[in-house]
Amino acid sequence: LLGDILEEEYYTSQVVRNRKSYFETPKDKLFTQSFLPLEGEIKGTVWMFQKICMSFSTWGYAVFTANLLGHGRSDGIRCYMVHGGLAILLMYFQSDPDTWTVLIFSAPLFVIPEDMKPSKPHLLADTWTAMLDNKMVGKAIHHPEKLKIIASNPQRPNTCKIILGVIIPLMTVHGTYDGVTCPSSSTLLYEKASRTDKTLKLYDGMYHSLIQGEPEENAATVLKDMREWIDERVKRY
Repeated sequence: LLGDILEEEYYTSQVVRNRKSYFETPKDKLFTQSFLPLEGEIKGTVWMFQKICMSFSTWGYAVFTANLLGHGRSDGIRCYMVHGGLAILLMYFQSDPDTWTVLIFSAPLFVIPEDMKPSKPHLLADTWTAMLDNKMVGKAIHHPEKLKIIASNPQRPNTCKIILGVIIPLMTVHGTYDGVTCPSSSTLLYEKASRTDKTLKLYDGMYHSLIQGEPEENAATVLKDMREWIDERVKRY
């Protein structure tokens, strides 16, 4: 169920076809999904790790998404995982040069807030199922009702040199009240990326989870900016 509506009924109402599958990795299984628009010409293909896949699909993009190991329905120790922003960079640098046309980052983790840094015992505990801060979800989700839903769900070195290797158009967005990843992470990415076609959006008062954790009007603002940006790049490139 998605709220009070059956999952397939919801996708049909959005004119989107959803498919689910599991992908075997050398370690564990990844849960993957695809979201394909049922009408109109497909504008492009999008790979992502967040809930915004439905929005992109209704805009005319074929979307393919996966839960990282340790997250969602994928295998692995819960919440013992790489951050999504770093996963995007790894995917980018391990792919052939012409694979990706643009990159969009939502609240990437390159700078950790002081009060979120792990304790010394945690740094020594290689595989403990522990998080940096047991209040992390509360620092990520702004909307109280959405916080209840998210909280009940069954969760580097040489950074600047790595970022310099980003040579395709990019957009990075961040909430100024993000208590999980510093907004300066997006500023760093924007300033250090080599490409001249790059966009930085900072949203005053918003938390870490810009789409699924914010009030609807805030999420709509972020999605509007993303849609305008990617639609323009599809035309341009």
